Amino acid sequence: MQLSVNCDQPEPLPATLPAALPATLVDLRHGDAAILDGIDLPPDDARRLMELGFLPGMQITAGRSAPGGDPRVFQVDGSEIALRRETARRLTVHRKKTGKLERTPGA
Repeated sequence: MQLSVNCDQPEPLPATLPAALPATLVDLRHGDAAILDGIDLPPDDARRLMELGFLPGMQITAGRSAPGGDPRVFQVDGSEIALRRETARRLTVHRKKTGKLERTPGA
């Protein structure tokens, strides 16, 4: 099998690369921790999640998932809560910094 492409002139690269998409809860692996940035859900759904502890600034740890991967358990504020993938995809997070100091050789 051969693939041929017409490339008379290469496409110019954009001046700035697009910003990476924000991470969501579905991007976390088992045991990963992240800080919740925002909830992009209808007000009633967002309010219920906030009542369960999903508040911006809270640490969330990814837990186990069902055999098919949906729903998945997340630990927040001492509780374990199962969320469907479609819901978890609407909660944006950033990775928690470990706070470990890296030592450079000879320092």
